[in-house]
Amino acid sequence: MPPRRKLSDLDRGRAIGWLQDGVAARQVAQRLAVAPSVIIRLKQRFHATGRVQERQRSGRPRVTKQREDRFIQRQAMQQRMATANNIRQRLQAITNTVVSGQTIRNHLHNFGLRARRPVRGTTLTANHRAARQAWCTQHVRWQRQQWAQVLFTDESRFCLEAADGRIRVWRRRGEHFAEGAVLERQRFGGGSVMVWGGISTCLRTPLYHVVGNLTGVRYQNEILQPLVVPALQAIGPRAILQDDNAPPHRSAAVNTFIQQARVNRMLWPANSPDLNPIERMWDELCCRVQQHHPPPANLGQLLQWLQQEWNGVPRAFICNLIHSMRQRCVECLAHNGGHTRY
Repeated sequence: MPPRRKLSDLDRGRAIGWLQDGVAARQVAQRLAVAPSVIIRLKQRFHATGRVQERQRSGRPRVTKQREDRFIQRQAMQQRMATANNIRQRLQAITNTVVSGQTIRNHLHNFGLRARRPVRGTTLTANHRAARQAWCTQHVRWQRQQWAQVLFTDESRFCLEAADGRIRVWRRRGEHFAEGAVLERQRFGGGSVMVWGGISTCLRTPLYHVVGNLTGVRYQNEILQPLVVPALQAIGPRAILQDDNAPPHRSAAVNTFIQQARVNRMLWPANSPDLNPIERMWDELCCRVQQHHPPPANLGQLLQWLQQEWNGVPRAFICNLIHSMRQRCVECLAHNGGHTRY
């Protein structure tokens, strides 16, 4: 960690006291975690002026006033995705103050605002937020024993070649297409596989490979009958099935089967992947597969590694995910049914 280059008034006074007591400038610099040159310049300034404060610099005069600074901050807070040039144009149109885009950025930096990548989230309408809030209100007081009776299920698609957009390359000016500086990717990720799985605190279902489009009839015959029903029986008589509102899950045939099999199904708010702990399971599975070197060569190898890593995820990791359900509800209620960090 590089040493600091500035000291507070209190640290300057302490440094002068140590220097007057005979402590070497290098030792004083080590105590205050600054460069020795900072202490030497402080000593020279104290002998010349008798003061430890820095001289007040004139600097370049500010173009904007406090009222215009507040306008810049308010515009950025009201429209988070507005660019610096957008704010500059509004400032010029309303106050007739001409500044550069960099000046707007500097002002926003002084307010503690930095341009960052936005978090991606599902679309939440007012009805979605109200449904999420009502669901969390109903389940926020559930104990761990109650969540242990729930079988969380979902489908997920994994691409053969994944790109998160964060890969960087070192290159000089004009080397856009230099050898080794081009990231080669196949179209549509080189193909993908779709899998289904379910987790609870006491078991996990086999990872099932869904070939083609999943319909309501296939969901009943290939997943509910052979996988879900035995898993719920293993959990206990109070077991509850959780699945989202995908069309195959809510088809008429599936609803009839659920009633005939006497399966307890949890009502689930739409567009709420952050409330389902199995979503974090998919992320863990993806990270484990990406750690394989070399990467999977084909879809068959990708599916093999997915099934292998699915069985290799520790049970304690799954239990921690399900134990987070209460905190998920608390955070969703704190955001009035909006997006959460999960």
